[in-house]
This record gives sequence, structure tokens and C-alpha cells, in this order.
Amino acid sequence: MRSLFWRIFASFWLATALVAGLSMLLGRALNQDAWILSQHPALSSLTETWTERYEQQGPSVAQAFLEQRRKEFRLHVQVLGDNGQPLVKGTFPRRAAALEARQPNARRLPWRRLSTEYTSPRSGETYLFVYRIPHPELFAWHRGSLLWPLSALGIALVILTLFSLLLTLSITRPLDRLRGAVHDLGQTAYQQTSLARLAGRRDELGVLARDFNRMGARLQGLISSQRQLLRDVSHELRSPLARLRVALALAERAQPQERESLWPRLAQECDRLEALISEILTLARLDADPGAAQPIDLNALLRKLQEDARLGAPQQTVSVQVASDARLSGWPDMLERALDNLLRNALRFNPAGQPIELSVTREAGELCINVRDRGPGVAAEHLPQLGEPFFRAPGQRAPGHGLGLAIARRAAERHGGRLALTNRPGGGFSASLCLPLSTMGQP
Repeated sequence: MRSLFWRIFASFWLATALVAGLSMLLGRALNQDAWILSQHPALSSLTETWTERYEQQGPSVAQAFLEQRRKEFRLHVQVLGDNGQPLVKGTFPRRAAALEARQPNARRLPWRRLSTEYTSPRSGETYLFVYRIPHPELFAWHRGSLLWPLSALGIALVILTLFSLLLTLSITRPLDRLRGAVHDLGQTAYQQTSLARLAGRRDELGVLARDFNRMGARLQGLISSQRQLLRDVSHELRSPLARLRVALALAERAQPQERESLWPRLAQECDRLEALISEILTLARLDADPGAAQPIDLNALLRKLQEDARLGAPQQTVSVQVASDARLSGWPDMLERALDNLLRNALRFNPAGQPIELSVTREAGELCINVRDRGPGVAAEHLPQLGEPFFRAPGQRAPGHGLGLAIARRAAERHGGRLALTNRPGGGFSASLCLPLSTMGQP
């Protein structure tokens, strides 16, 4: 991954290194003595050339070399030996020595005085070179000599500006795209393709874009499911309301003695409407925060469901097989409602005289609560649709609204698990709530 952190770190480190290097160069330029001695063209190789001519050709040739430098660069030079005495006549004017004696402060003199030592590699003698450069000459040279450090500083500033601009654009442009995606998401016009290029990046912004795409897809799915749920609810509520209106219209027109036969029908339609609203509210509550998870005693829960089934359907038999240590964390009421719906479906379709199996097994890191019946099952092409709100397999005549399996599936998802629905090979239907052992109780 090309980390954005390292990109920013490297950019700032490079900027710091460039500024530090240029500061050192400018500091060296401001150190006038060292800068002038190393960079001034009049002093370039002067000590080596004078020493070679003095030792090989004599003082007169060395003096002529100093006179040549004076005429060419207006540079005055005096060379002293180890004893402090001049080795040649030099090029210092006499009035200059008298002026220095009267004005010991070098800043008030019309020239700059410099000195350096040089040891001859041939004879081992050490010579002291004393230079006097007029200030006008020195200022003229400074204007040209400081041009390249200032140019380097300008180039560095341009490079740093470009680096900063590219770094800023590499951060702000993706953020602008994310901001636009957030705006589109709020307007329900979000398209995942709008962040496809950004999601292809291999840095933190690419990871953020991919996470945002997943979040946007999930939110769009939730919005779509809520809209579909509202459409399904409105459709399902119309039927009992229409029957109620018909029954009320008949009751209004009927004779008093005929109305008595209509009251049970009205009460039945009211009960159906109340049951439908109750299931819709139960499904909606599953999306709310259920609070902290609690320990669930599966053995006690399944025994309670077995007893309720025996009281509600005495002609049916429910067998329970559960290990004594089968415990998990979650929300007991939610899990009980989901299992109760699965058990009611099994009781509704299971033939009399055939047992319904209620068991708990461990499979591949999951705890599966299985409800198996001996009913007709469901056509294979309709199995993927089971669990969707208000979906009922074609040909079913048993009463219901298609919300029981939807409640069970949502409860399994709230526990971090899944609802597995299959047809049994020997005939019948199997519904299993599979909850992961590592994430039990997590919403």
C-alpha cells in the first residue's frame, strides 16, 4: 500500500532538507572571509602559484606576479615569512599602511582586509598572505557571486511550491469526490461508479472510498428495503381494511337480527389486522438498539417453546435435543420470537402423527438451532425468496402474512448469524438459526 502517511512524511522531510541545505549555503555565503577566500577569482590559486614562483624563480618573479594581480583585480597583497618580515616588496601603498595605523577599526577603511596561511608542500615553509580588496570592487563581485545561491533558493522555493501543490491536490481532490458522494447519498442519487477511480487507489483514501462504497450500498439497500416494506405493508393492510369496510357496510344495511351473525366476522378481521400490525412492529423493532446482550439458557428456552407448542397444538409432537452446556449471549426475547415463528411454521405444515425435531448442534464454529418438520417443503426456486417480508410461496393455503421467516432472519442477523432454509432429503422442511460462536451477542 502506498501509504498517504509516508507520502506526506517524505514531502515534509524533503522540504526540510532542502531548506536546511540552502540555509547552510546562504550561511556560508554570509561568512564573508571564508566565502571571499574560496570564491573570489583574484584569490583563486594565488597562494600556490606565488609560492611556486618564489621558491623556484626568486622574489622578483613572485613580485611581478603580485603586481599583475593588482593591475588585473585591484588586489593588494603582502606576503610575510615565519619571522613576520615581508618576503617581497608587495603591492601595499605606503599611505594605506599609515591609514590603517590611524584607523584601527577595519570597518571604517575603504578596503576589506583578509589573511590566510599557506604551507609549501615542497619546502615546508609557512607563508602569511595579507590581502586588501577595495569595497567597491568587493561589492561588485558580491552582486555576481551571490546570484547563484539566490537562484538556487528561488528554484528550491518553486520546487517546494510544486510539491506542496501536488500534495495538496492529492488530498483535496479525493476529499472533494467523497464530499460529492456524501451529498449524492443524502439526495439518494449516489452511484458507486462515482468513486470507482478513487477506490482503485492503494492508500488510505482508496480504503476510505471502498468502505464508503460498501456503506453507500448498504444504506441504499436499507432504503430500498424500507420503501419496499412500506409498499408491502400498505398492500397487506388494504385487504383486512377492505373486508372490514364490506362487513361494516353489510352490518349497516342488515336487519337487527342479521347483524348478530356479522359481529364474529368483524371481530375476526380486527384480530387479523391486529396480528398483522403486531408482526410489522416486531419486524421494525429488530432494527432498533436492543441494549446489552444477556446470557441465554438454550435448554430452558427450547423446553419453554416445546411446552407452548404442546398447549397450542396437542395433536403435534415436538422432540427437543439440546446439550446441557448449550449457552450463548444475545437477546432472549428476540431469539424466542424467532424460534417461535419457526416452530409455528413447522406446526402449520407438519402432518399429524409425525414428530417435529428441535435440536442444537455445533458445526464449523457455529451453533445451529434446527427446526425440522415432515411437511411438503418448498419448491427449490422459491427457497432464496423465503425470509423476505410478505413473501409467501405460491399455493399456500395456511393463514399467515409472510413475516414469520423475515423476523427470524432479521433476529439471526442481529446476533451476527444467518437463517438457513432447506428441504430435507427424505421429505420435509428444515429451518436453522446458525449463530457464530465467536461473535455471539454482537449486533
